[in-house]
Amino acid sequence: MKELLSVQGISKQYPGFRLENVSFSLQPGRIMGLIGKNGAGKSTTLKAIMNMVRPDSGTVRLLGEELSEKERQLKERIGVVFGGIDFYPLKRLSAITAITRRFYRGWDQERYQGYLKRFELDEHKAFRSLSNGMKVKYLLALALSHQAELLILDEPTSGLDPVSRDELLHIFSRIVADGRRSILFSTHITSDLERCADDITYLVRGRVRMTADKTSFLSAFESLKAPGEQGRLTLEEIMLRTEREAFDEAAL
Repeated sequence: MKELLSVQGISKQYPGFRLENVSFSLQPGRIMGLIGKNGAGKSTTLKAIMNMVRPDSGTVRLLGEELSEKERQLKERIGVVFGGIDFYPLKRLSAITAITRRFYRGWDQERYQGYLKRFELDEHKAFRSLSNGMKVKYLLALALSHQAELLILDEPTSGLDPVSRDELLHIFSRIVADGRRSILFSTHITSDLERCADDITYLVRGRVRMTADKTSFLSAFESLKAPGEQGRLTLEEIMLRTEREAFDEAAL
């Protein structure tokens, strides 16, 4: 089965931080969570995948093609939602959509209207009047309306109330249910990934600590359990204990 995303050996040097030899892949019909504490390199990795920052080395293949060779064509088939994007806050959604749709030859207006109805979005409202949850839904509506095969999301559930988060996680599961589309999203809310992710990639200080399907990932960290401790560690517990272990080693 053709990978929708293949990241091989991505590195990027900044003053005081280095993203080093990051590699992972994502198959169709899967949700992958990209985890790591703040500053671990999650957003840099996503921006490198999109060529929003130019990697010093490594390759990215999207939908089976080299991004560097067909960037414009490939980006038409990808949906991207980054946190903190406010567009033109005073503009109505209808005006923002009218501009956005011009960039995608595969834009499906009927599909877009369907998502507006499904997400209960009012095109006459200004972007800034939307709640954080509704802003994410609007960005998803834009991404899905040009028939994106791969969604790349940066902290899409951050700042949302539990009900809105639950609704978005359900939407994510529905998006990949047909086996054709996949989602890669970064988050620090690991409980979300416990519920919806198929695969996990864990970044520690700019390097991939592990990438695997969720079951294998959780099993691989059994050694972090205390003697006699029962049950499987959660993703949050794995991150806390891994970071504590790394801190103790650095302090020696």
